[in-house]
Amino acid sequence: MTTTTWPQLPSYSSGVSELPLLGETIGANFSRIAAEHGEREALVEAATGRRWSYRELADAVGEFARGLLGSGIRKGDRVGIWAVNCAEWVIVQYATAQIGAILVNVNPAYRQHELAYALNQSGMRMIIAQVGFKNSAFRELIDAVRPECPALADAVYIDDPSWQRLIESGRDLPDSALADRAAELSADDPINIQYTSGTTGFPKGATLSHHNILNNGFFVTETIRITNQDRICVPVPFYHCFGMVMCNLGATSHGAAIVIPGPAFDPARTLQTVQDEKCTALYGVPTMFIAEQNLADFAGYDLSSLRTGIMAGSPCPVEVMKRCMTEMHMEQVAIAYGMTETSPVSMQTRPDDDVERRTATVGRVHPHLEVKIVDPATGLTVPRGTPGEFCTRGYSVMLGYWEDPQKTAEAIDQARWMHTGDLAEMREDGYVTIVGRIKDMVIRGGENLYPREIEEFLYTHPDIADVQVVGVPDPEHGEELCAWITLRAGAQPIDQAAIAAFCAGKLSKHKIPRYVLIVQEFPMTVTGKIRKMEMRASSIELLGLAPNPPVH
Repeated sequence: MTTTTWPQLPSYSSGVSELPLLGETIGANFSRIAAEHGEREALVEAATGRRWSYRELADAVGEFARGLLGSGIRKGDRVGIWAVNCAEWVIVQYATAQIGAILVNVNPAYRQHELAYALNQSGMRMIIAQVGFKNSAFRELIDAVRPECPALADAVYIDDPSWQRLIESGRDLPDSALADRAAELSADDPINIQYTSGTTGFPKGATLSHHNILNNGFFVTETIRITNQDRICVPVPFYHCFGMVMCNLGATSHGAAIVIPGPAFDPARTLQTVQDEKCTALYGVPTMFIAEQNLADFAGYDLSSLRTGIMAGSPCPVEVMKRCMTEMHMEQVAIAYGMTETSPVSMQTRPDDDVERRTATVGRVHPHLEVKIVDPATGLTVPRGTPGEFCTRGYSVMLGYWEDPQKTAEAIDQARWMHTGDLAEMREDGYVTIVGRIKDMVIRGGENLYPREIEEFLYTHPDIADVQVVGVPDPEHGEELCAWITLRAGAQPIDQAAIAAFCAGKLSKHKIPRYVLIVQEFPMTVTGKIRKMEMRASSIELLGLAPNPPVH
């Protein structure tokens, strides 16, 4: 008798859903939801006490949208928003969508040359900004770059007479003005440009449609069972997809409330807002949850209203997840994974997943999307259990990089698969583990080493609060491992010998870091992503290594 051996399942999965994709523009969806939930609270700015019901928010959005029309903003014009989290950010987001203007998110951390690049590359016609925040004088920087940005016709400032003047410019428009513009819009129109924080070269403007971000926001929050009874606390920045898509569009597409704890992340203020506003969901990157849990008076906050939330940006340590689910009452908290170019979420854990799936994986494929893992060299789909490059296809994939067809073609292949540059592995159950970035992979003596595996092991050391591993040049092996470590409060000093002793017999010798740096914090983006390229450069300098040694 002949026994048939079936081939192993490929690393491919597609997401099914009983719910269809939304075919509306953002403006149409918001107007419909506002009509259904007019008196329900839509937006709360906790720091100032300002509040809007859905009816009031719809009025404010419509008023500002008319002002944009009165100022001559046409469909497809680029309008920038340069501000930290505030209610006006939300109003601008929905007002530009109502009239078909393309919102350009400007990072509040940008300095003069970065601002000039974003203004010119997008061809921005108007920028709406705060006068300033902390050490950033936004108005002065805009004034400085205007002479070199010929497309920029107007600058409007929040908490400034120019804001009201823009609104006044729409007062004399006919009542049909907004409806007439809405009739010209398609859900497939570009509506948002977000600049990716590239580590080399200039940022690229990921261009997203109504269809991209409205549906992604809807299905992210649908997956964590958000309803019109929920109140989402959002300490993550609006200028990134995490804030403006996963929170704002996720909330309004369900009639839920957006609760802004403050202009920038503050752990104590965030937990106070959850308590005062009885928030049911809390968003954040792992470092935010760690900061909240490490507050000396953490146990004194009443977080019993929480039941869910989203954690994204980087892997979550097991103990942090356990405390979220128990001490923070977020039993249904989900891990989400994606990138700006995919609107952003492709993978997400489910409310009933166990702790292992919420910490070891980034979940399973999102509804209406496809994912696969391919051999970076051949492009062929690898068997499950084999590392490769994570790719995704479907409604969420961006239209392209703004006015950069070459970079677009490098990222999206002819079959419309988005190549993420992330190394991943699909398990037999369809859940995916992110191994690291292809560019972060360390090649030591011809062998591929994945920093994530080593980081997960070192995190089990009782004195280590967090750890990141990067590759540094080595004349003999090509690359060696360098571990950046932050210590727990009261921990004993650690050196390379102590780490080597801890790893002995548990990690292969070639996976034991050759160098150890004890630091107070890691360089990271405002959205919680670790800047490993910056860490590598700093490691080379701190350790006195030659940047490009010959390999024997």
